Amino acid sequence: QVQLVESGGGLLQTGDSLRLSCAASGRTLSHYAIGWVRLAPGKEREFVAATSVSETGMMYGDPVKGRFTISRDNAKNTVYLQMNSPRPEDTAVYYCAASVTNYIGSRQSRYNYWGQGTQVTVSS
Repeated sequence: QVQLVESGGGLLQTGDSLRLSCAASGRTLSHYAIGWVRLAPGKEREFVAATSVSETGMMYGDPVKGRFTISRDNAKNTVYLQMNSPRPEDTAVYYCAASVTNYIGSRQSRYNYWGQGTQVTVSS
């Protein structure tokens, strides 16, 4: 099975940019679709973005469309989430998750493996 570790979180202001990383170990990431999900205080987990194994399919949650970009580098066993034009409402713990069935939708039950998360805090 694959282990996922997120990194790159931190404190930023609106107008900054940030790139989160999701690094895999145990198995090569090229076997999995990867999604990003976030959890903000007092809210339910929210789908952010996902990319298929070959990057031919991608999906984004409505709140981040046009601002966030997901990409993957299978040679580095890493998936990225580029966060541009962040807003205070993007403050959350961001998790990456892997799907063995190449699923890239928003149904979180379809993701099989999860990382521990990385905190992102955006101030105005």
